[in-house]
Amino acid sequence: MNQVLLEKRGAVQWIIINREERRNAMNDAVMDGIGAGLTAASNDPTIRAVVLTGAGDRAFCAGADLSASAGSFKYDYSRVGLPFVKLMKQARDLTLPLIARVNGHAMAGGLGLLGMCDMAIGASTARFGMPEVKVGVFPMQIMAVLQRLIPSRKLYEMALTGEPIDAAEALELGLLNYVVPPAELDAKLEWLLNRLLDKSPTAIRRGKYAMRQTEALDFDHSAVFMEGQIGILALTEDAEEGLKAFNEKRAPNWPGR
Repeated sequence: MNQVLLEKRGAVQWIIINREERRNAMNDAVMDGIGAGLTAASNDPTIRAVVLTGAGDRAFCAGADLSASAGSFKYDYSRVGLPFVKLMKQARDLTLPLIARVNGHAMAGGLGLLGMCDMAIGASTARFGMPEVKVGVFPMQIMAVLQRLIPSRKLYEMALTGEPIDAAEALELGLLNYVVPPAELDAKLEWLLNRLLDKSPTAIRRGKYAMRQTEALDFDHSAVFMEGQIGILALTEDAEEGLKAFNEKRAPNWPGR
């Protein structure tokens, strides 16, 4: 119960892993709760962005819960798709901006949660790592998102040694957009949200969808796909309002359609 808190704060859906005593480690209930939060945000037309974070200030997420009773790494292979892979796919398909508020350490699967977000702001005291080799496994599932973010040489070093990096290096590698002192984390998050919430929700939704679709395409196919997308976007009410507001020299009042 209440292992994940879902809070609607204005136009922002907050998803908070609420297992501070376990360093916000993941179990099935946590993955289900995060998934429920993403679904709720997708189904609410008033939501404009999603924030994922952990309770307290020690950990964003320590990865899988390795306690004896948690049942980590005990999978039912008769089912297609492991829960964490399904969660990463759901996050990748989300057409709302997904921001990680990295309040503390992000390790193993927690680093995967960070990787599945579009943007991330981290506390300067946070550390980041893939320590799976220290317990006899390997960061298999999270590689699907981290291979896009971390340069190959550093990715191999982190995965094979299991040793963590600090927030400054995570910023340099591109895992984070910004690093701030812990006391300034929420102010920086609010600053970033404000830069998103005054923009066209339709343009953001369709733009994020288009970016995801073209990630694996070569230039020719990507250009053709994007050509069709700009044509569709130009037909929306947001595009009409944006052009009208520009010519009238006023702030737009986005219909969101």
